[in-house]
Amino acid sequence: MSESQPEFEEQVVSETSDEVIEPPLFKVLLHNDDYTTMEFVVEVLITVFRKSAEEATMIMLNVHHQGIGLCGVFPYELAETKVETVEAFARERGFPLKCTMEKE
Repeated sequence: MSESQPEFEEQVVSETSDEVIEPPLFKVLLHNDDYTTMEFVVEVLITVFRKSAEEATMIMLNVHHQGIGLCGVFPYELAETKVETVEAFARERGFPLKCTMEKE
């Protein structure tokens, strides 16, 4: 064999999968209490969850009348960050607002 041609050829085998595994999603919830003002809940929904004033008001009314309101559904890390952000913001303003997450 000549020097320019190798004795063997390498082959690259590449397999791809079309299957995309979506991360599990978590609901972020606000809970009603007797001290947090409705105005503050609307402010949280607009600021942290980027809801319109109308959406924020509807969610706040759910929290007020049903005891709980759905703020959004997010991947774990984002949901966890939203919960921590809401609770820190509430504590700064002196409110006991409770925010939790649960698997969808």
